[in-house]
Amino acid sequence: MNKIVLKKYKASDFEIYKILVSDDEQMKYISGKGLTENEARNKFDRILHINSKEPELGYFKVLNPDNEYIGDCKLERYKHDNSILEIGYLLKKEFWRQGFGSEICNNLLVKANKFYPQLVIIGIIDPDNKASKKLLEKFGFKSYFIGIEEHCPTEKLLLKKYSDKSY
Repeated sequence: MNKIVLKKYKASDFEIYKILVSDDEQMKYISGKGLTENEARNKFDRILHINSKEPELGYFKVLNPDNEYIGDCKLERYKHDNSILEIGYLLKKEFWRQGFGSEICNNLLVKANKFYPQLVIIGIIDPDNKASKKLLEKFGFKSYFIGIEEHCPTEKLLLKKYSDKSY
């Protein structure tokens, strides 16, 4: 494993976040295209608000072993049901296919199991994002919905039970 570090975003992290989410290729399966500066600012302000609610949940910047910002991830309460946690991740394209996605998922699932072992976890992806689907299935997620939600193609995968183990 690469030994990534997850740190909650702070207000001073906006510039690195903006660069990450403004790239069309990186955002293809999230919003369809990169965010404008205003969209990024609005999203980042929501992230900071979410991060202030619960110490173990929120949005995290992902740092590699060289302390370099390589992407972000989230473990937050699912907006449609607070008894479910939602997992998500986004990497800079130069870090794709290097095992960082697996390490991010593992870290988030270990955190969820430690602090919220009774909660179900959902991953929401674009159905065309085969790499993300394969990654979630590797950790035991099962697809239960494919369709359109909020005007976007959506696939939802659920992880109902998992044991206290490293993934």
